[in-house]
Amino acid sequence: MRDHFKNIHIGTLIKLRVAELEIDQQRISNFFKCSNDEIQQMFLQKELTTGTLLKWSKLLGYDFFRVYSQHLILYAPPANTNYNDTSKQKRSKLPQFRKNVYTREVIDFILEMIESGEKTRHQVIEEYKIPKTTLYKWISKYNSRKAPPQ
Repeated sequence: MRDHFKNIHIGTLIKLRVAELEIDQQRISNFFKCSNDEIQQMFLQKELTTGTLLKWSKLLGYDFFRVYSQHLILYAPPANTNYNDTSKQKRSKLPQFRKNVYTREVIDFILEMIESGEKTRHQVIEEYKIPKTTLYKWISKYNSRKAPPQ
């Protein structure tokens, strides 16, 4: 699942969720008002329109947009604060979201990379711009909850 945050193939993820829920193809076709072949084509698509993705999210009870949000948290470069003089910046009318809100999936993703030796703590801090204190709190909090090996 870790690779899903970096290389998103939304059709594959949707197909996986459909299989998990064992949803009948006829129900899906009726919901989308299209043929089974068109549904199968959606499973092959790397990207879907936001409207279609919203429908899938509703039908399957899963927020597929969050996969993209997790990608932004992990892989988007931090905003360049020196790009414009802050006194000249206009306030956006769009809703503002905090980038540093980490979901459990992101935390598990990061900790798994460290535990497997794929990345060091320092690499995680540098590459993902996670504060050192935050990373060490995660390690302390979530590693203490693991069951001891049998």
